[in-house]
Amino acid sequence: MKLVTWNTQWCRGLDGLVSPRRIVAGAQALAGEGGFDVLCLQEITQGYPGLPGAPGDQPAELAELLPGHQLFFGAAVDEFTPGAGGRLQRQRFGNLIATRLPVLQVRHHPLPWPAEAGVPSMPRMCSVVTVRHATLGPLRIMTTHLEYYAPRQRHAQAEALAALHGAANDLVAAPPTRAPGDTGSPFQLKAHTPHAVLCGDFNFEPDSAEYRAIQAAPARAGLHDAWPLVHGDKPHPPTFRLFDRTYGPEPISCDFFFVSQSLTTQLKALRVDLDTQVSDHQPMMLVLG
Repeated sequence: MKLVTWNTQWCRGLDGLVSPRRIVAGAQALAGEGGFDVLCLQEITQGYPGLPGAPGDQPAELAELLPGHQLFFGAAVDEFTPGAGGRLQRQRFGNLIATRLPVLQVRHHPLPWPAEAGVPSMPRMCSVVTVRHATLGPLRIMTTHLEYYAPRQRHAQAEALAALHGAANDLVAAPPTRAPGDTGSPFQLKAHTPHAVLCGDFNFEPDSAEYRAIQAAPARAGLHDAWPLVHGDKPHPPTFRLFDRTYGPEPISCDFFFVSQSLTTQLKALRVDLDTQVSDHQPMMLVLG
């Protein structure tokens, strides 16, 4: 099973060109033969013609580029602002999960947005799609993009992600029962699984308090950074500011795959494309056995 995560900067390359097609091609190239089973993208836009490069309806464009995949767009920002002729224009910005695997459940969880004066910020969320894999069975795919400017918010969001995973594990241990006489109502039984992958742009580094907060739960019930599980003591590769130093003087590692304890023995490979420049972040691919 191959999963790719990528902060796309609304599919804008360092050359200024906005191209969802290049993002899809780059993700497929990283996945190699057979392509990816799951693609998790951050900073996908709809209704923001004023952004550099004038992106269009990117969920629709990506759907056309990914035949055979189901796409699920989780808009952390979903608002209406004055547009042409004074009409209100809907603007959406967030995460997208595309998969060719059977989908069992979709949920979008708003993350905390506590007040933090004096710094820019926006709403953030975690999109969760539960898929069925032929050998692993049900598996929760979670993707997110945490706050960049506001450290208090980012820490609260990291703690919330750990809590979301913990709550899902609680449902595995104590699942709801079938409602009396249920014939397919919203109370019908759901797929609860201990298998989970959390990925995205976390805007923190491996030595941060937020990095530790996501992994603070007991090992059997918590999340684990996949990089050291695959590569041991080898340092995390840079995933941001590798070619463009607009946001800081040195490259950093802030994009991660975290996995549940139940998947730690299923990790086969974890790679980063350190060459592409079709976004300001580098994409990562995780292979599960």
